[in-house]
Amino acid sequence: MAEFDTGFARIAGRFARVEPRRQARAFLLGLLSDVDSRSCWQLAEQAGDASPHAMQRLLGEAVWDADAVRDDVRGYVVDALGDADAVLILDDTGDLKKGVYTVGTQRQYTGTAGRIENAQVAVNLAYATPGGYTLIDREVYLPKAWTDDADRCAAAGVPTGVGFATKLTLARRMLARALDAGVPAAWATADEAYGGDRHLRRDLQRRGVGYVLAVAKSHRVTARAVDGPQRADRLAAGLPPWAWDRLSAGAGSKGERHYDWAWITITPPDGEAAGQHTLLVRRRISDGELAFYRCWSPRPVPLRRLVEVAGTRWRIETCFQTGKSIGLDEPQVRRWHSWYRHITLVMLAHAILTVIAARERNQPATSQALIPLTLNEIRRLFTKLITNTVRPISHWLAWSQWRRQHQTRAKTSHYRRRAAIHQPH
Repeated sequence: MAEFDTGFARIAGRFARVEPRRQARAFLLGLLSDVDSRSCWQLAEQAGDASPHAMQRLLGEAVWDADAVRDDVRGYVVDALGDADAVLILDDTGDLKKGVYTVGTQRQYTGTAGRIENAQVAVNLAYATPGGYTLIDREVYLPKAWTDDADRCAAAGVPTGVGFATKLTLARRMLARALDAGVPAAWATADEAYGGDRHLRRDLQRRGVGYVLAVAKSHRVTARAVDGPQRADRLAAGLPPWAWDRLSAGAGSKGERHYDWAWITITPPDGEAAGQHTLLVRRRISDGELAFYRCWSPRPVPLRRLVEVAGTRWRIETCFQTGKSIGLDEPQVRRWHSWYRHITLVMLAHAILTVIAARERNQPATSQALIPLTLNEIRRLFTKLITNTVRPISHWLAWSQWRRQHQTRAKTSHYRRRAAIHQPH
């Protein structure tokens, strides 16, 4: 509980009035509890409130700045886990939605489903060090169908002046914010949706941040031993057997993730910084499938270090998975500010769990038969020992009555709307 209070203390000053400050604390405790979902209804019931109105007000009308809280979360993470050799990780994630009114929602491709679905997509930035890894920034993606429709944006509370920005643009903004704030990091990594962009690569070169960015097999580079740009897969096809080394990209849930790796020195195009420019090739042992990475570092580094950075990218996927247990994929809100507020508080809850896990790993081992505490195990303990509060029977009965009354009103309104639509003119 002490670390929870330390984490919450970082943002407490952002709430000028005591009521929203207390509600924000209750919201965080609710995220870390074992409620069925992280809707305002469930969190309010868990907190002992008589209705969800105070939780809804926290995400809607209460006066506080979600971006300032995001900066506090980032500072809390850096103070606890900061490392000069850290890796910044970019990725996007999608939440499947019904309807068309939730901010940013439309039919679009999302990696969550692996296909085009009605979804809301967010771009995220994670911070990974040997001590732990967690999210430190987020942006909701607004397709052109939204930014070209002023009335739709206004209805969702999108601030005036927010224009269309690609996911790459959002990613570059988040990287710039982190590095401008002095976040210590030596590397950045991302999948091929981002790695093929030369502007992102040059942003990182200007700041002296090395990168291992996935690129498509059709990505073209100029190898020093070859005249003119060549496709990455063509260059890999010409590698001799002795060029490959079997190395681990890090430990996974089933053990070390071994692949065969090779690297090719490449000549950068004009305008790119001096340093070590390479094409990294990964070959899967089971079937020979290849993956490619465009790499740069201001100083020479060994192959093993590039492989380690490449393997770090999967840690943001772990953040998404563990974040879902505390509501990362359950922002049951429609409006712009409410979405940012919900996600930012989830980021803090995840960061608190990450810091607790890091501190526990630094404690002397009590048994060789136990693995270190995981985020999910810490949340389970938190649920049972901290948030599992006892309420009188009257509290649960009152909430049952409140839900049924609300559902009755919603059902009546729905039938009235349908009747009005189908009424002959």
